[in-house]
Amino acid sequence: MSKELVDALDALEAERGIDRAVVVEALEDALRAAYKKQYNAEQNVEAVFDTKKGNVAIKQVKNVVLAEDFENEDTEITLEDALVINRAYEPGDEIRFDVTPKDFGRMAAQAAKQVIVQKIREAGREAIFNKFSDYQDEIITAEVDRQDTRFLYVTLPGSQEAAMAPNDQMPNEHYRMGDRIKVLVNKVENNSKGPQIFVSRTAPDLVKRLFEQEVPEVYDGTVEIMSISREAGDRSKIAVYTHDTDLDPVGAMVGQRGARVQAVVNELGGENMDIVEWVEDEAQYIANALNPSEVTDVIFDTENERAVTVIVPDNQLSLAIGKKGQNARLAARLTGFKIDIKSESEAANTLSKSEALADKAVTEETN
Repeated sequence: MSKELVDALDALEAERGIDRAVVVEALEDALRAAYKKQYNAEQNVEAVFDTKKGNVAIKQVKNVVLAEDFENEDTEITLEDALVINRAYEPGDEIRFDVTPKDFGRMAAQAAKQVIVQKIREAGREAIFNKFSDYQDEIITAEVDRQDTRFLYVTLPGSQEAAMAPNDQMPNEHYRMGDRIKVLVNKVENNSKGPQIFVSRTAPDLVKRLFEQEVPEVYDGTVEIMSISREAGDRSKIAVYTHDTDLDPVGAMVGQRGARVQAVVNELGGENMDIVEWVEDEAQYIANALNPSEVTDVIFDTENERAVTVIVPDNQLSLAIGKKGQNARLAARLTGFKIDIKSESEAANTLSKSEALADKAVTEETN
């Protein structure tokens, strides 16, 4: 062991962010194991690494016991012998003896090398895990690297690899090596293979983070994004709210001439954005969520508090439902309500039938 090792530990901490205390602890564990294997496995020993000089010492630890309790000379010393060393010793104390072999430095370094390298690797993995755990649910700009049958692999800052599963890839995007894309870090795992980082382009929170970057009022909390429903690559609905009565939250999101929302749309490859105002009145909120359709009435189901029937003008029915039911589906996810949409004429017809049945029932009961 030498001063060069101390310098290497300093460099490791400075350049790779690995706590030198972690490496020193691993080094001492390895040296202790090497000594016990080579010399005496029964001894209770400690390895002490001098972090200034790079020297190592092996200390045998013995417990002070009464003569009648003495059983093992490798781990115990009688009180009588201990008092010869120092009159202050009492039963239960520990005494450390230097048992460092003369040739231990060279042998220990060779024996412990593999273990030390492994510990350093583990410490490096832990540092990476801790770093990217702090980025969870945040946006990072990544570079597309390669793709196999399971994942699309991207490179994050610091040359760290991350994986994007098929369901996290935008269906309207084709990724090419070298493309720079913004991704959401949605999961960080630490397993036997090291840190595994997973990113997404389809997560609803990606939309939220993009608006935080583009809209200062969202970043500082003046405008709150209350809910997002998304069909990635096609369309998203975002419900926004503000406590500031002088501010239009939807207008703040859209920006002057639509500049803010267009920046998000461009980043997501043309994905449409429906921005609606969140209000406490659930009926009004549901009506807002069905934008751009007009809504005539919202009728709550008396048997299911999370179900409603929405009445729209006849000429708005297809707009309210949307292509393949998308508008209604996204509105339902946004609000948390099961939404059944009917045109005014359909609702009136249903009401007429209900009234007729009610009249018939009354007549029969009278007769």
